Amino acid sequence: MTRSATASSRGRAGWLAGAALALLAGGALAQTGAAPAAPAAPGPQAAAPAPGAPAAQLIRIGFLRSYERRLALSALDIPPESIGLAGAEVAIADNNTTGAFMNQRFQLETVTLKPGDDVSAPARAMIEAGVHYIVTDLSAADTLAVADLAAPAGALVLNAGAPDDRLREADCRANLLHTAPSRSMLTDAIAQFLMWKQWRNWALISGEHENDRLFAEAMKKSAEKFGGTIVAEKVFADAGGARATDSGQAQVQRQIPVFLQDLPEHDVVLVADESEVFGTYIPYNNWVPRLVAGTAGLTAGSWHPASEQWGGAQIQNRFEETAGRRMLPKDMNAWAAVRVVGEAASRTQSVDPATIDAFVKGPDFTLAAFRGQRLTFRPWNWQMRQPILLGTQAAVVSASPQEGFLHQVSELDTLGIDQPESTCSFPG
Repeated sequence: MTRSATASSRGRAGWLAGAALALLAGGALAQTGAAPAAPAAPGPQAAAPAPGAPAAQLIRIGFLRSYERRLALSALDIPPESIGLAGAEVAIADNNTTGAFMNQRFQLETVTLKPGDDVSAPARAMIEAGVHYIVTDLSAADTLAVADLAAPAGALVLNAGAPDDRLREADCRANLLHTAPSRSMLTDAIAQFLMWKQWRNWALISGEHENDRLFAEAMKKSAEKFGGTIVAEKVFADAGGARATDSGQAQVQRQIPVFLQDLPEHDVVLVADESEVFGTYIPYNNWVPRLVAGTAGLTAGSWHPASEQWGGAQIQNRFEETAGRRMLPKDMNAWAAVRVVGEAASRTQSVDPATIDAFVKGPDFTLAAFRGQRLTFRPWNWQMRQPILLGTQAAVVSASPQEGFLHQVSELDTLGIDQPESTCSFPG
């Protein structure tokens, strides 16, 4: 287990005022959907406090994450060690940019675990040390455990990692907010796009692991919701072995088409392979030439490393300067979670947890996040409403909700479980 603390202005001292302008520009663009202006030139540094001025009021944000380098079918898909964490660090710097003008200072306190490590001890340590806000990038079970440990202290947990719908539904918690989109939001985003394109008939290929099954179930519900037809389902068995050596190009080119040969007529192959066993091999290895979507081919996420619309170039530049790479969806989820606290503290001009919490859960909270419109929380399960970007490895293809999918409250509520269908029962 490793610990790291992120200082309030780590790597950002030369452009504080410029970043503030960038944040304001991003917020305006997110509201209007206008084309992004050129990034503002770095401005002067924020003035140092005058001698005798009161010390900045500190807001501590914990970050509990699980990381272990794992293999992927493509070396390009191996998650970087800083995934999620880099987004949180950029958000801390962004919070401190505005906080400098309000006598507020934000500090990130990170604990990185290996998958399977007990999360309760570091969670208790944070809570007992007075950390009121805990961002998590953990499994569904560990996320729920942290929320239950935090509840007696009144602490808020912001889920930036687990997509499981049960955390928003049967296992929802009043102190658990979600900046990570749910699986149903991701599959609804894909389904809307396919229906908009009038590609209505889908063959579903899923892995045999639990997360693969959950994605496949969500995809089937999305098909039912929007009128798509699952014409066939197949399960790809995980035979094990060393992925880097046992699945050579020639072998894949022979085996995958034969596996797909008996599918009935279809428009799209849907892949449910969160476990990274076979999905990357499906595109261009079909028996008949068809689009691939789901966890491979055309994928859905809260962000895309190629996104530069709606002021996205500004956050991409800031992120790349800090992390040395482009921003990934988990980075955006963590960035949004930390910015939720910073935005509420700025808007209320307070560091009081009760004041900040009430504002975050209130009707006036919004967050500009470089995706064409401001993000808000659904009061029935505390899921963040957000557009979902659809893309290939190299480019953004579209964004859902798609044109023509209407809703009486917010078109964003066409993605995921809407209030009438929700089983979450905590007080709103």
